[in-house]
Amino acid sequence: MGWASQFIAKLQTGEAVSFRPRGNSMSGKIESGQLCTVEPVDPASLNVGDIVLCKVNGSEYLHLVKAIQGPRFQIGNNRGRINGWITGKFIFGRCIRVEA
Repeated sequence: MGWASQFIAKLQTGEAVSFRPRGNSMSGKIESGQLCTVEPVDPASLNVGDIVLCKVNGSEYLHLVKAIQGPRFQIGNNRGRINGWITGKFIFGRCIRVEA
């Protein structure tokens, strides 16, 4: 169970969630502690540059879609680090709003 498990559970029932993630890996797009609203998403509608709540190799991230290759999505942060490739079943929502 990770930091986002409770939010993922709500997204899987179709509910939008809001939370304040901590950390600096998304600086420039999301600053530590900013309020993020995430809605459930159909992975087929995602584009490179979208911020998604996802799970890569067992870890939960609110990170960027860096590349799309058929049914696979490359996930990474806003500082150049790549987390890895996942399929749409590991993407739970898209960030639609970031507020102070």
